[in-house]
Amino acid sequence: MSAGQREVGAREVGADDADIRLDRWFRRYFPGLTQGMIEKLCRTGQIRVDGHRAGAATRLVPGQSVRIPPLPAAPAPPPPPVDPRAAAELARLILYQDAAVIVLDKPAGLAVQGGPGIRRHLDGMLDALRGEQPARPRLVHRLDQETSGVLVLARTPGVAAFLARAFRERAMEKIYWAVVRGRPEAEAGRIDLPLIRLKGAKGARSQAAPGDEDAARAITDYRVRDHAGRHVSWLELTPLTGRTHQIRVHCAAIGTPILGDDKYDTLPDQAAGAETRLHLHARRLTLPHPEGGTLTVEAPLPPPMRDSFRHFGFSAPKAASPSRVRPA
Repeated sequence: MSAGQREVGAREVGADDADIRLDRWFRRYFPGLTQGMIEKLCRTGQIRVDGHRAGAATRLVPGQSVRIPPLPAAPAPPPPPVDPRAAAELARLILYQDAAVIVLDKPAGLAVQGGPGIRRHLDGMLDALRGEQPARPRLVHRLDQETSGVLVLARTPGVAAFLARAFRERAMEKIYWAVVRGRPEAEAGRIDLPLIRLKGAKGARSQAAPGDEDAARAITDYRVRDHAGRHVSWLELTPLTGRTHQIRVHCAAIGTPILGDDKYDTLPDQAAGAETRLHLHARRLTLPHPEGGTLTVEAPLPPPMRDSFRHFGFSAPKAASPSRVRPA
């Protein structure tokens, strides 16, 4: 399809566009359109889905017909040249890949997306992983800039929609490891504490807000894997919801802030030998595979956490090889 359209037309929504928002669908196939133009076309009824008016946020279903009004022609921008250094760096981070997904071991310090003051980020490097695919890989979830570990990418728009839906519906299991100050009162438990998102000069942060009607429910299960007296503990955490900085706020809320957390640990670091980096690692991700079955991938501990584990006497198993269980 060309980047512009001079006459009224229609296009059937394909399987690769399942569950995509209408405005994103138009930007995908007509990159010359701005968000304001798309919203105006929806508002005036010039864009329709199956003959009915539709808002920009309408999610599309395969088989639906989208009315395409006359649009200004605009050539699609060519893909940017691939930086050989970025390509080599990303290749070293690959834990698993197939025709549908790529799973990376994101290092701490690498931002997933751009933002104020962030010039280098993973999203800006993904053309290096395009390969023979017509579309660049797509992010389907996020990790904090200082959090390391498993990050999955979709290789096609259809896979991106499938995985985005799986994350929204909590159809996956995420396991994090953290080294925290102190030791929880219970060896295992559930932290059910609502959070409210705040914006400040230093970027987004979350705050525990019990009793606040505007707060979003946030739930994290945890268990103590090991501890060094009552000074430092190794926690395994399973977030059952996906709020901003959820694990970091929840750990601080039970009196065990994560080592190196300059946002939520307000005490001076007294854990001898601990690194200053955030000691939070996305260890394992198990998710439904777009082609059926499940995929489980683990990421090895990054060097700063590995050093801290040795210092505190924690013995962690090596990361298992990726495992895909296919349907019978």
